[in-house]
Amino acid sequence: MLSRYRQLAAVAFALLAATFSTQVFADELNAANTSWILTSTALVLFMTIPGLSLFYGGLVRSKNVLSVLMQCFAITCLASIIWFAFGYSLAFGDGGSMNAWIGNLDNILMGNIKEDSMAGDIPESVFALFQMTFAVITPALIVGAFAERMRFSAMLLFSALWLIAVYSPVTHWVWGGGWLGEMGLLDFAGGTVVHITAGVAALVAALVLGNRKGFPQQAMPPHNLTMTMTGAGMLWVGWFGFNGGSALAANGDAGMAMLVTHISAAAGSLAWMTMEWVKYGKPSVLGIVTGMVAGLGTITPASGFVGPGGALLIGLSAGVICYYATQAIKQRWKIDDSLDVFPVHGVGGILGTLLAGIFASDALGVFSGQGYNEGMNMASQVQVQIVGIVATFVYTAIVTFVLLKLVDAMLGLRIDDENETMGLDLAEHDERGYDL
Repeated sequence: MLSRYRQLAAVAFALLAATFSTQVFADELNAANTSWILTSTALVLFMTIPGLSLFYGGLVRSKNVLSVLMQCFAITCLASIIWFAFGYSLAFGDGGSMNAWIGNLDNILMGNIKEDSMAGDIPESVFALFQMTFAVITPALIVGAFAERMRFSAMLLFSALWLIAVYSPVTHWVWGGGWLGEMGLLDFAGGTVVHITAGVAALVAALVLGNRKGFPQQAMPPHNLTMTMTGAGMLWVGWFGFNGGSALAANGDAGMAMLVTHISAAAGSLAWMTMEWVKYGKPSVLGIVTGMVAGLGTITPASGFVGPGGALLIGLSAGVICYYATQAIKQRWKIDDSLDVFPVHGVGGILGTLLAGIFASDALGVFSGQGYNEGMNMASQVQVQIVGIVATFVYTAIVTFVLLKLVDAMLGLRIDDENETMGLDLAEHDERGYDL
């Protein structure tokens, strides 16, 4: 009988211990926040495949549509594995004496992430996956600069090296405990980390590869604006996860980030459309969707710090300034950034990062934001923003140039003239996008 009581007591104790441990874990984990970041992660991946893929696919000529879709899809796969293998560790690990510049390799293959590992009040697995989707879309954005002329093998090698040498360090600088974050740089969702790095890399890539055959004398219009418009809609929806998810919580910051994101996208669309309408006499589908992307990219760094009024001005500024930047790159300087990555994302990222330092002020009336951190004012904050812009721009430009030259020496960057005329779909993949 005594042994029976002992068994029952042991079972009761075990149940009590299990209940207690579960309760402790539940108290640490915020289910609402976790659910929101899980949703945001899916939304950000949705931005790349299918959103960005379709957006870019429609903008190129029909003979290159599959190549762009393939590049975006392959980068999604490659970037995910690199992030899993060591990218996450480099970006968010504690680099010790080198922590200002880079993380460590202690979390190779995410070996330290367990089911109960936490990042704040959400599972670290969820945080790492959310950040993985950012690592996926950033090199995918660069595809637009060298579309229709880069070897597939060279694209893969360049993207892998760029993620390691550019994206991971800059991410650490801003979000992983590095020097820009410590300075107080305002970059809520990736003005520097995503848009400036991708935009500058795109500009350098366009310069290193040279123009497509026939550019600028030969017109190279989009082959399927229906596809582009569809992808644009997916990008707009997915951007709510991009910016809103960067709050890492289901709270007022996430709600405001989503609100200002939507306002800026709408304002950027209308501004760009109007600019084209005035100049050419007709509003274009291409113009309104490009203005949308400009508005989204520009509000990204500011989305967690500005209010709705500030977002309106940021979106309008994006539509106008990015429009003129596109005209200057293509028409004045004759640089063949095929799908306008630098003037839209690069210029938008620079503009948004700068304006975040202005419209974060809580002393602008209806255009006020959430205010500055203690000890900061508009002048000091703008100074920090400029330092972040310049440092990210210069570092990305130099390292991207070196990587492109390295890949060119190893594999050759550009396809030959015959294959460029044939199109990358057949030349690189032996497939056709359309067989009508």
